[in-house]
Amino acid sequence: MSTNTPLMPKATAVWLVDNTALSFEQIGDFCKLHPLEVKGIADGEVAQGIKGLDPISSGQLTRDEITLAEKDPNRRLKLQESKVRLPEQKKRRGPRYTPVSRRQDRPNAILWLLRNHPELKDAQVIRLVGTTKSTIQSIKERTHWNAAQLTPMDPVTLGLCSQIDLDLEVQRAAKDRPADMVQDDRGATLLPADVTTGEEAEEPARGRGRESLDLETVFAKLGGSKKGEEEPEE
Repeated sequence: MSTNTPLMPKATAVWLVDNTALSFEQIGDFCKLHPLEVKGIADGEVAQGIKGLDPISSGQLTRDEITLAEKDPNRRLKLQESKVRLPEQKKRRGPRYTPVSRRQDRPNAILWLLRNHPELKDAQVIRLVGTTKSTIQSIKERTHWNAAQLTPMDPVTLGLCSQIDLDLEVQRAAKDRPADMVQDDRGATLLPADVTTGEEAEEPARGRGRESLDLETVFAKLGGSKKGEEEPEE
């Protein structure tokens, strides 16, 4: 079984159904389609309006390979290296494109990110909402022309970025944070329930015990001093 899929699998299957005597299983195996789907193509129920693609002219199959497979139902077609070279998709660099209808919401999204995720670097904010460093700086310093009207808004809700992209950037920023900042954050978390309901709950009672003990000691000393003062009068 071939591991690669031919160009335009359904169009190739349409051509093979119309121009060869191959079985549905052979065509389905080559085009990575279910045999019942290939049968639907033959019956005219599937791929209606799709023009067949000749795999021989595109260099994906040879005539000899088809002939051998037609004679042997158990033979599987072997995909040849295609003569059609698709251009490599280069990764887009630069700020994310933002639809015109959403560009007015970018300052609100930037303000939300600065308040809720101050650990994000300017470059990360630029990647998320497609803005510029000068715009971020103006919002930080409240020198933005519309600073008084800005309202923090989640960029995911606004459709400026996906939740996955935001989570990835937050995780990256967390890895770059100094260890002492992480420890400080941990110190600000809530204490466990056994601590707040155990030792701390008992502490006031212990304090009251010490308080009562101190008072008894004080009164005893006062009583002793008064007694000492009365002795000379006797």
